[in-house]
Amino acid sequence: MKTVKIAMIASTCLIAACQKNDASSEGAVNDQTAGAENIALDNEAADMTNTAGAAIDTAFVTEALKGDNGEVAIGNLAATKASSQAAKDFGKMLATDHGAHKQKLVELASGAGIPTTDDPSDEGKANLDKLKGLSGTAFDKAFKQAMIEDHQKDIAKYEEQASSGDPQTSALAKDTLPTLRKHLETAQKL
Repeated sequence: MKTVKIAMIASTCLIAACQKNDASSEGAVNDQTAGAENIALDNEAADMTNTAGAAIDTAFVTEALKGDNGEVAIGNLAATKASSQAAKDFGKMLATDHGAHKQKLVELASGAGIPTTDDPSDEGKANLDKLKGLSGTAFDKAFKQAMIEDHQKDIAKYEEQASSGDPQTSALAKDTLPTLRKHLETAQKL
């Protein structure tokens, strides 16, 4: 009788364990199915984002934002620190024009879900740091040289972007090129 009781208890335990395994297997299958559905939904959402946002050149927008941040900071510095009135006026022009351009970029970035930044580019930060340590005609000369080099590079980047397959940044680049060329001419005349 004792053997029968032990066998019955063992059977009951085995049945309970099997039922528990079946339930957790079913739960695991449900979890895997739910996980697969979530992955499919995530991929579908990513595809929609890529389809809607594929036209935006994120790297260009981010780089342009950083460039504008540097130009605004350098322009503001020149407006107060330059020794010649022409350099001060050019500094004000830079701050105004690049500030307005940044606003266009922020709107474009916001619509495309691209994070914005107030940081300057590494090159802009280096130019700003160098210019902060100068004064008088040495400032004006370094400011002129930095703005010539910077705007030559910017014009090349914007010309390339203007012919890119990204219609939004291409249009922005085309609209910006006349201002960049004006800045280059102004810097060369300082």
